[in-house]
Amino acid sequence: MNTLPRLILAKDLSRIGLTTKALSAQARSGKLVRIRHGVYVEAVRWNKLQEWERYRLRVEAAAETFTSPTTFSHHSAAAISGIPVILRKQPIHALTAFSGGGRSRAGVRRHYVPEQAHNSEQLEGFLVTGRIRTVLDIAATVPFAEAVVPVDHVLKPDSLRRVPALSKEDLLAGIDGRYSQAAVRRITAVVDFADPQSCSPGESYSRGLIHVAGFAPPVLQYEVRNGTGRVAITDFYWEETRVVGEFDGREKYLKPEYLRGRTPSDVVYEEKLREDRIRATGRNVARWVWDELNSPGRLERILLDAGVPRRRRASMGHPNVSVTSKQAGDTRI
Repeated sequence: MNTLPRLILAKDLSRIGLTTKALSAQARSGKLVRIRHGVYVEAVRWNKLQEWERYRLRVEAAAETFTSPTTFSHHSAAAISGIPVILRKQPIHALTAFSGGGRSRAGVRRHYVPEQAHNSEQLEGFLVTGRIRTVLDIAATVPFAEAVVPVDHVLKPDSLRRVPALSKEDLLAGIDGRYSQAAVRRITAVVDFADPQSCSPGESYSRGLIHVAGFAPPVLQYEVRNGTGRVAITDFYWEETRVVGEFDGREKYLKPEYLRGRTPSDVVYEEKLREDRIRATGRNVARWVWDELNSPGRLERILLDAGVPRRRRASMGHPNVSVTSKQAGDTRI
């Protein structure tokens, strides 16, 4: 987990009698970035952050400016809890007992929940919804493929935060009459589909998009072997057409725990050799990165070009196989 930069608060300067004009001047000069009224961060640090790290800082900035106890929910609670999500320019999410809730103001979306149902927990100095409620709220409100990411994650133990895995039964029991029938259907579909074998947010999101696009379900973490032993463990595999699918996240090329003393160019070269060994077994390899996942239709074209089969339709004599009629790149279900 990266150490995030310290927030610079105008109110802290005011308390000790100093002027805040200097902060505004430094923001205008580009030395500071204003991320919320009265809250700044050093530009050189901000520019190096990933999207989810910036979002986490925005949640912290909101917590510093709110004047009453606030329970963060949805993607904001996930950011504090270390649960990965697909952000898509998300606002800050918080609960409110005000019956006129559900409005957005100053970048904050407030969700109405009766005061007696405000179950929250303290985590790292924040009030947040619990892990079950957080992932269910997200699954109830975002497209299917995006919802797969946090649900897959909580089905695995989080060794970094020393949090045990949840079960699908835990999640379904958490629905508990709090959601509309349509939301319950969305949640149930995601929970049924979720799989703890997905090893990263990118793999989970890929799998959700693969499903929505109508492709046959892949085998996860497939072991490719040749006559001398194991060649590789692959992210996805379709036996029918002998296609391997590989999602390439930036982590393996940047993070020390993945590099293990190697340079990024070393990793690129080793990945090339690994792919050559897979192809030598007579299998095709399809690779993609976050840019393809974030561009409607691009992953679908990659899979079609590689020969990944579509799901067999119920009209072909397989009534237990779900049918979708989505356009390329559509992440809804």
